[in-house]
Amino acid sequence: MSIELEMMRLQNRAKRDADVRNALLETRNEEDPYKAFCDTAQKLGYDITLFELADMGQAFCDAMMRSVNGGGRDNFEIWTDFYEMFFDAIK
Repeated sequence: MSIELEMMRLQNRAKRDADVRNALLETRNEEDPYKAFCDTAQKLGYDITLFELADMGQAFCDAMMRSVNGGGRDNFEIWTDFYEMFFDAIK
């Protein structure tokens, strides 16, 4: 299953289940929040790895740049943080 689909499934569950949402939100307080997020997601049955989470934004930006033959001039930094967008959506 793709990382995008797994993130969407987890996000939908977190919106419906306060315990899951709180467990995920608590990962932000860990020393390594990205790893803690992935570990928690995996314990909940979602195949989300640290590498895939980090690569998700880069892959999106790469596809956007290919779609405009390298002519895109927008700053993609604001579009690539799917991790932060995930938490914005479940709050």
